Formats: sequence, structure tokens, C-alpha cells
Amino acid sequence: MNRKRFTAILRALALVVIGFGCVSARIWADDKAAAFGFAVDSLCAVSDPHGAMAGFYRELSDLEAGKDTVINIVHIGDSHIQAGFLSGSAMRLLQDRYGNAGRGWIAPLRISRTNEPDDYFIRSLVKEWTVGRCIQPRPRCDFGLGGTGLLTESPFVNFDLIITPVNGLGFSYNQVVAYRGEKSTPLLPGGLLRDSSTVKTAGHPLLRMATDTIRLPYAVDSLQLQSTRRKPGSDSLLPDASFRNLYFGFSLSNGRPGLLYHAIGTNGATFAHYAQEQFIRRIASLRPSLLIVSLGTNDSFGRGFNTAEFERNVGAFLDLVEKYMPGAAVMLVTPPECYRRTVVNKKRTYIRNERIELVAKSLVDIAAERRLACWDFFAATGGRNSHKAWFAGGWMSRDRIHFSKEAYYRQGSMLYRAITAPAFAPDSLYLP
Repeated sequence: MNRKRFTAILRALALVVIGFGCVSARIWADDKAAAFGFAVDSLCAVSDPHGAMAGFYRELSDLEAGKDTVINIVHIGDSHIQAGFLSGSAMRLLQDRYGNAGRGWIAPLRISRTNEPDDYFIRSLVKEWTVGRCIQPRPRCDFGLGGTGLLTESPFVNFDLIITPVNGLGFSYNQVVAYRGEKSTPLLPGGLLRDSSTVKTAGHPLLRMATDTIRLPYAVDSLQLQSTRRKPGSDSLLPDASFRNLYFGFSLSNGRPGLLYHAIGTNGATFAHYAQEQFIRRIASLRPSLLIVSLGTNDSFGRGFNTAEFERNVGAFLDLVEKYMPGAAVMLVTPPECYRRTVVNKKRTYIRNERIELVAKSLVDIAAERRLACWDFFAATGGRNSHKAWFAGGWMSRDRIHFSKEAYYRQGSMLYRAITAPAFAPDSLYLP
């Protein structure tokens, strides 16, 4: 069997499996009781009384009408998003309805010794990396637009970008945009694709980064990228000393109309970590039509937490978003309730994290003041004391902050329903 025929068979099987997966996901999305028995189904919709998302919805309508275009969604958050289960579920459902334009943002998280979504993995022969993260008090290197950066002294760098066989089905790609430091060596395809692909390298001085846009002759599930010291337009090599090899991540697309859903999560992240001008400017380079913000859990665990300081951090973040992404619809998502650990009578125990409710109320109020869209996920999943139902139902992990994979999948289906349901303007749901 020749390679093209084998690839065609694999793609056909992928479509069948993805179709089944999307049907299953839609069953989750449509079956209210199957999601969480303690959820408030009527609140599974975005509050947008000022029509902040009207432009985004018009773009979705154009897609459904057959317009040949790509809509970018950027979803930034903390560990709830880094894992990829919640955002991945929402992405699959949205792309099933409006079109799959590709996997979007991926980052070498496993190389940086942290968890990575299960629909792709990135590997490299380089073993020695300095890792910079946005949550570090003094980042060890630039963390780019994904919250994590990799710096190496190795003169040769390679990355293998691999879509996993089952969880990544349907995400074959024929275009890669590599994001790197402005003094890093450019990346080119290796192997048989080296001579049949086109590469366009661009510098972005104001963002202090560069991009390599690689267009492949056909769609692939795996690609080897290699650094090159070759001077553009010649056969001469630039000296090693002229490079500082720093890399941030990649965007994968397939050339078809639909949605690109860029999920960018960092374990431990707060609004203060993301309220950095260069970071927001770089996120803006993804040109999001919709920016979904899922933060607040880690803010609530901060020492000396107080509402006023939290609201200042949210305000600083949103000021930058409004400055550099004036055309993007912004949707704030309140965090779900969880536990916090404490000591009672010299024994470690878990109690309700009452600060989550304060965080949620602040986000709802800020969205109203700034005329932004908001999905009150805290209220939609039961509100005050819902942490007991989360835990009793087996939906939470052992730390009682994070959730099971199944719970995240179903939360993602709730996010899908919230985005696609008619917007509404509820009265305040918070008790004094």
C-alpha cells in the first residue's frame, strides 16, 4: 500500500472517530442532567446585556452561512486550562458546529517539565533548557505569549510536533507558525519536507520576537523542525554567537475555514501574572475575535487576599486588553467553588474556600461596570456550598481544587452551551 493511500485511509478513520466523539460531546452538552445534577441550567448562558459579543456572533453567523474565513478564539487561564480537558472539550464542540480550522496554539510544556494536553506532544533532542514562566517572581528567561519560554545554549535545536493518534484525531495540519525570540535560529522542516515546503521568517521588533511561517505541501500529523544558521538568500552560515535560542510555542492550522481555538494556561497563574504589557501585546498578535479569561482560583489562595487588591489586578489586566485588543470581545469566566486546606486542632483538614465567592462576585461586578460579557460559572454550577456536591459526586481530584478529567470535559461542554446560548442579563445572585 503506498503512502498516500495509507494516509487517506487514516484520515477517513479519523473523521469517523471524531464524528463519534463530537456526537458524544453534544450529548453531554444537550443532556442537562448528565452534566451535573447540582448545576443551574438556566444560568448556562453568557450575561451580555450591552452586546459586547455581538461582533463575534456575527462572525459565527457568517461562518455558518459558508463564508471562507477563520475566527480566532484565545482562552487564557490557569491550571484548569493548561491541562487542556476543559478547553479541548469546548474547542471540539465549537469546531464541530462552526468548522475546524486546526489545533491552534501548542507549547512545549512537557519539555519544560510540566503537564501538557493529551492531544499532542512535542519532543526535542536538546536536554538542557532554561525555563522561564510568567509565574516566576524573576522569570529565568522570556516566557513569550504562552506563559512559558525555553532557552538553550545548544547551537542546534530541533522540535518534533506530533498529533497523538487518538485524542488528536482531526488535527492534521499543513501550516505551522513557530514563535521564538528575535535572536533565535529560525526553524525549518527536516526530512522529505525540507525542499517541498515554503518558509517565511518575519521579525516583530516591538514584540521582541520572530515567527517562522511554514507551509507544507500536504497535511501531516507529525513534523520535524530543525534550526538553521543559514543566512537568508545565501549558502553562508552565521556564527553561533549571533543567536540566542529561545522558543515559545507553535500554532497549527489546516487551511480550512472555521475556528482556531488557542488555549493558553499556566499552572498557578493569577490576573497579576498576566497583567504585563508585553504579554498582552503578544497575545494580541493572535488576533482574537473572542478572548475568554478563566482566572481567579489562584488569586483566592494568595496570602492576605483582599477584594480591593484583587479588583485592582483585574483592572490592570483589562486596561491592557482594552488598549491592545480593542476589537476583541472579552468574556470573563468566574471560577468554580473548591476547598482550601487548613489545620484544626493540629489536624490537617479541608474547608470551603469562601474567597472563591468573593472572586466570582467581583468578576461579575467588573464585567458589568466595563460592559463586558461574563459567564458566571460559579453560579451555574450551584454557587455557594457547591463544593460539597463536586466532591460527593467524585468530580474533584485529591487536592480538592482541581477536577477529574470527566468533570473537565463536562465543564467544557457547559462552556460551549454558554457561548452558543442566547445571552441574558440576570439579577444579582450573590447573598450579602
